[in-house]
Amino acid sequence: MRGLTLLKPTLLAIVLVICFSVANGSATSSEPTSHGREIIFAIGQMPLNLDPRYATDAASERVNRLIYQSLVDFDQHSRPTPSLASWLVLSNREFQFTLKAKRSAFNTPTKIRSTFLNARDVKATYDSFTNLADSPHAAEFSNIQEIVVLNDDTLIFKLKKDDANFPTKLLIGILPAALVEKNHDFSHHPVGSGSIQLLDWGNKLTLQRVKDGQRISLLEVKDPTVRVLKLLHGEVDLLQGELPSELIQHLESKSEITLKNSVGANFSYLGLNMQDPILQSLKVRQAIAHAIDRETIIAKVMTRQTRLASAILPPEHYTNHKSALPAYDYNPKRARRLLLEAGVQLPLKLVYKTSTDAQRVRLATIMQAQMAEAGIDLEIRSLDWGTFFADVKQGNFQLYGLTWVGIKTPEIYRKVFGSDSFPPHGFNRGRFSDASLDQLLVVENWPAVTKRIHAQLPYIPLWYEGQFAAMRNNIIHFTPKTDGNWDDLAKITYRKVH
Repeated sequence: MRGLTLLKPTLLAIVLVICFSVANGSATSSEPTSHGREIIFAIGQMPLNLDPRYATDAASERVNRLIYQSLVDFDQHSRPTPSLASWLVLSNREFQFTLKAKRSAFNTPTKIRSTFLNARDVKATYDSFTNLADSPHAAEFSNIQEIVVLNDDTLIFKLKKDDANFPTKLLIGILPAALVEKNHDFSHHPVGSGSIQLLDWGNKLTLQRVKDGQRISLLEVKDPTVRVLKLLHGEVDLLQGELPSELIQHLESKSEITLKNSVGANFSYLGLNMQDPILQSLKVRQAIAHAIDRETIIAKVMTRQTRLASAILPPEHYTNHKSALPAYDYNPKRARRLLLEAGVQLPLKLVYKTSTDAQRVRLATIMQAQMAEAGIDLEIRSLDWGTFFADVKQGNFQLYGLTWVGIKTPEIYRKVFGSDSFPPHGFNRGRFSDASLDQLLVVENWPAVTKRIHAQLPYIPLWYEGQFAAMRNNIIHFTPKTDGNWDDLAKITYRKVH
């Protein structure tokens, strides 16, 4: 495509060659720096909130999975499975949960007496949503009428109305009741019963594994080239995702680096503001979908095993159609015709917001060139992560690009597209409202739900990005997961090389 051809001889490529030469002349000729017992994990964005009742960004969710324990998790087929507790369905309005016999104590600060997690902590955690109107998860638990504690190990959730899928929602990390009652600041001083606890959060976020004291520090390095150079120089031990394909290929050629790949399930998309007069037109939304050449982008600049997407949940998810919904094909002539039929004067000017991450800006630039052929003049505004994400949550955008991470349940469609799920009561950031879809959500006809969303295009599906992790050869027991989680930090090991 013309847009991609114009982007090939970029200054970025020249800079990368220079950086690679520097790396080849220094990093490969010396042993990696020893961090003692500390493993350094370079990430593109620090967590924003370590209170599981508020966290929505990917980095926070991934760290919280390690700091806290939840009642329920999911198996490889995305079906709910017991984690901290098993459950018994008394009715579609009553669910009895029994905590597993062997439970961990809360990793409380030294001045606070540690206690073992019990049913009262579960009740306190979920009861607290009643007073958290600003929590993005609060609406999900508004159906809880009462939580009855039978003993330290057992409790019953009673609902206001039937919900056969209620257990799949109980993914919130459990907090200690004593600190919930004191309005403890879990956002910056998390206290959970998971495999890892927070030691320090300064210029890096330092975690400590409970079972053996292994320290793991998360170091924010926004620039992907710098992340790679730090890995090659031995200044960091591990990085995962968020690299352009050229850098990944370069790492593959380095004998001191181990690189692992995996199919991905995290859903990347373009969000649309459905309150915008232009974007309210279905033909305009269809035009945008037909103006993006996903296949070429995937082939040229995405990581291996990246797949075209048509819905939030991947094709292998148990709720999906037997035959996947077709992706919108790249057809700039059709896109231009749709815009003219919608009464749009060309070129159509649109503003696209993204983060300052180099790969995200690069993708935006490629889409900008592709859309130009369809008569769309795309203005790119790259913002620091905090400002960008705040704008998205507040609906202050026309178009934006994001990725849904770690999504397992079809309830996501209600949270993202339900008419009653506008922030802060859900994640319907584009303010999409469709009576027909709402009816399908009520009866949980998921194939029909995804088909309706695919036809109405309240967002533009892009791809499920392939996962990869790159690490020094003396790092073992870490493998990338389909949803990009960092669960293997619970077992990652630094093996000294003599």
